[in-house]
Amino acid sequence: MERVLTMSLSKELCLQDEVRSYADVFAEIFDRYYNRIYKYMRYRLNSLEEAEDLSSQVFEKVMEKIETYHPDRAPFEVWLFSIAQNTVNSYYRRNKRRMWFPLESIRDLPSRRPNPEEAAVRDEEQGRLLAALSSLGERERNIIAMKFAGGLKNKEIAELMGLSESNTGVILYRALHQLREVLKSEE
Repeated sequence: MERVLTMSLSKELCLQDEVRSYADVFAEIFDRYYNRIYKYMRYRLNSLEEAEDLSSQVFEKVMEKIETYHPDRAPFEVWLFSIAQNTVNSYYRRNKRRMWFPLESIRDLPSRRPNPEEAAVRDEEQGRLLAALSSLGERERNIIAMKFAGGLKNKEIAELMGLSESNTGVILYRALHQLREVLKSEE
């Protein structure tokens, strides 16, 4: 079983060794995708700690369910982000929270700020963006989070959301246009 699992993931992840241990395969998955999953979680959750916890839960689920992955059904990235999306949805159902992007969460974001003035300008811009994002619907916010935080392609987002690729592109285009309009009206 381990050999079959390793070989199917090897093809998907372009791993060089034909036979690798389960731990090596999982380490490769974790190293390759953790930052993207974490960024996706930060877009979707209220706090740094919650994003870290849920990112960890995603990789726990990957470890538990890795044998259910089949490359002929969907690319590995799509499978992984569907687990992430389901983890966030479960979190919100459990906690019955529907608020997105609180302005207070910006203070927790790590940054490479060269000086305080630039940091203040950036914080103001991020605050405006987060406020503008809250004007969008849940589906639009989710698509934007997958696209820009998760780094997924429109085709992969479409598979996750159960939409056509062209519909995903249209929704993304309209959501970005709406964001621009909201931000422009605030100037």
